[in-house]
Amino acid sequence: MTDTINHHYWQGTFIGDEDAADRLTALPAAVEAALAEPLDTETVLAACDALAQALRDPDHPVRGRLAPHLPADGAEELCAELATFLDRGALTRKLRRELGATTPQRLSRPDAKETIYEAWAPVGLVAHIAPGNAATVAPLSLIEGLLAGNVNILKTSSADTLLAPHLIAELVAQDPTGALAERVIVLHFPSSRQDWLRLMCAPADAVAVWGGESAVAGVAAHIPDGCRLVEWGHKISFAYLTRDAWDDEATLNALAEDICLFEQQACSSPQVVYLDTDHTGQLHAFCDRLATALAARPEPAAQELDPAEYAELTTTEHLARLEEHLGLTRVLAAPDRTWRVMADIRPALTASPLHRTVWVKPLPRKHLMATLRPMRRYLQTAGLAGSRTDIAELSTLALAAGATRVTPLGAMTAGYSGEPHDGVYALQRYSRRVAVQLDERFATTACLDDLARPIAFARPAGPLLDKAAVHDLNRGVDQSDAELYFRTGGSTGAPALSLFTYEDYDTQMRAASRGLLAAGYDPASDRTANLFYCGGMYGGFISFFSILERMGGVQMPIAAGPDHRATAEMIVEYKVDTLFGMPSYLWQLLHAEADLLRSYGGIRKVYYGGEHFTDQQRRTLTETFGIEIVHSITYGSTDLGPLGYQCTRSTGGVHHLYADLHTLEIIEVDADRPVTPGEIGRLVFTTRARRGQHLDRYVIGDLGRALPGRCPCGSHAPRFELLGRLGEVMRVATYFLNHRRFVTIAQERLRYSGEMQTVLTSGAAREGLTLRMERSYAPDPVTARDAFLAAYPEVRAAVAEKLLDFTIEMVDGPALFRTPTSGKLPAVVDRRRGQRPPDLRT
Repeated sequence: MTDTINHHYWQGTFIGDEDAADRLTALPAAVEAALAEPLDTETVLAACDALAQALRDPDHPVRGRLAPHLPADGAEELCAELATFLDRGALTRKLRRELGATTPQRLSRPDAKETIYEAWAPVGLVAHIAPGNAATVAPLSLIEGLLAGNVNILKTSSADTLLAPHLIAELVAQDPTGALAERVIVLHFPSSRQDWLRLMCAPADAVAVWGGESAVAGVAAHIPDGCRLVEWGHKISFAYLTRDAWDDEATLNALAEDICLFEQQACSSPQVVYLDTDHTGQLHAFCDRLATALAARPEPAAQELDPAEYAELTTTEHLARLEEHLGLTRVLAAPDRTWRVMADIRPALTASPLHRTVWVKPLPRKHLMATLRPMRRYLQTAGLAGSRTDIAELSTLALAAGATRVTPLGAMTAGYSGEPHDGVYALQRYSRRVAVQLDERFATTACLDDLARPIAFARPAGPLLDKAAVHDLNRGVDQSDAELYFRTGGSTGAPALSLFTYEDYDTQMRAASRGLLAAGYDPASDRTANLFYCGGMYGGFISFFSILERMGGVQMPIAAGPDHRATAEMIVEYKVDTLFGMPSYLWQLLHAEADLLRSYGGIRKVYYGGEHFTDQQRRTLTETFGIEIVHSITYGSTDLGPLGYQCTRSTGGVHHLYADLHTLEIIEVDADRPVTPGEIGRLVFTTRARRGQHLDRYVIGDLGRALPGRCPCGSHAPRFELLGRLGEVMRVATYFLNHRRFVTIAQERLRYSGEMQTVLTSGAAREGLTLRMERSYAPDPVTARDAFLAAYPEVRAAVAEKLLDFTIEMVDGPALFRTPTSGKLPAVVDRRRGQRPPDLRT
């Protein structure tokens, strides 16, 4: 069977009339089955963006398949319009503007201090009744329904081409999960087929109707009680020019452009032009100039009007010419009747028959409200021309009279991503605001969905990206997407630049705030000292300031600094009970001011980032300083943002994945293959929530393993354990040595709780490895060296074979090398020939 017969598209399959009729009778059951599984917004965004890219490529197979359904003239423009709407950036802006977030269906806490969860839930089934005069309206209305998470059934006009079902089929083909197919039905039938119209509307939770009053009334008869009727009816738009503006040639040409663009078929096209005057002579003079401007415009494309349109056009013109004899009107028309300017001294709003036909009327601004407000149901766009003061005053008047849009002349039909339509947000009309109120058992649960189901996306594909490749990508980021600049701390190399949009940054900070709640942070009671490093374009301090700001947490933005005494005194003075900071800095601060801070005794929680506390250091914090909670504040990177968080049941390097932001793979160290479940490998992240930058399969440089099963905290978010960085595994004296093994030996054999750093050097005869340890926590160097040699066979062998000089150096904590921007303590400092040595001076 051909597509001419199978012109309906039902949940992934093209079908014919007989099959469609049978399925319509079972529509309620199909809807219930589809709604049983929530639709992730990312699934919609990814498919739309892939289709947008295909539509931009004239040689793409998608374009070839759609070609029979595209207009002969204007196919490129139509594809460009569709691609612009479907672009990920445009849709994420739309979601943020209309529903407040890019994942609006997730039950999250709008106020972190309360265990109240809210979300935008789909209404259920949305029936879309599309018009026959706008090719893109039908599929784009359905996609809005998908963005809101609904099941959608679309009726296209029988006069339309089959673009809508085939475009939706191409969208579904971009979704490897199959979730979109379950939520879309496109039927192609005339409105006279009332039995089908009734069957598609009967189970609907909302019906969106595009058309005039008669079209809306015809559909409303089939809408059940309680069903939401969303009217996108015909509207009237007008232009309003002040005395200062109507003599300006540029303004006149802009008005002519608005009249001619789309042949006034758009609701935002001007049908009436008002002048701020009551002088008939000025009215007629302006009409003469407007007629000249219209005559100068390119002729419209040849088109045949249907009998109703032709009758309305000729009747309106003839009546206006008859009223010329009464002194009420004056008609100016092109000899070939391609445009008409009709002056009318009566100010009442009058609909135009369109096709470059415009009324021009006098309306002093003092009468604007009384004249237009009675027609408020029908008003849409007011195109204004005047001084800055005039525009401000007239905007207020026009909106109060009932207009929903105000634009400059020349831009009446233009819009922007996320713009409200006819005074409302479409996505809100297709959604319900829902709430769940719970008790203190959910204090550490930031998103209720995490307890209900896992987030699952298709496995990423494509080449692996290392840091150099990502930094090359940064150079190609569009400047409109480069709004916030951060530099890395430089702990694993030269500092590198990372770029963000403010929208992406906000998404990440809100996600990190959810992770902080899971770790036991209480914004209602905790008093926090933000002690991360600040300055030099480093994002640590700024990010955690932003996180606390979004949570409403009490914050002392002190920042890390060399004056430990002043910092400790502020902690005591402002009754701080929670510390945020780098482990190495917090360790120095606590020990430098141990007497003051122990006597204060008020520090209960420590949240750290960028590095790790060893188990021995955690014991010291608990036993010596009385700190009750020590948790990772987040695991992340400057490039990718927050990647993982700890819950109250997580210990050591165990983190949950921010699964709504990223996908995690764990691959082998020396190959692009998944490791055996539970084995250690390289962590590879694909970011899902970035508008300005797409980072797919980024090898971040960390090692870890996935943890099986569901976390005892109840969350379905995947867990992984951090097990060091690739750079901590060193090739020295023909052996592979691991800095973390030195740390473990120091804890277990020496009860060492201080910081430690490995320094590699090149000697005349052999390589050197020096462990730099804090003297106040370690035994004498000889005892320490003997312990390491006894417990690390590879080091012992390298020394015995005279391939390695192995030494222990006792230093004060401040003498350890730290990156100047972030304050991090690099685990390994490689000063061998061919390596760039850091400055180890204190």
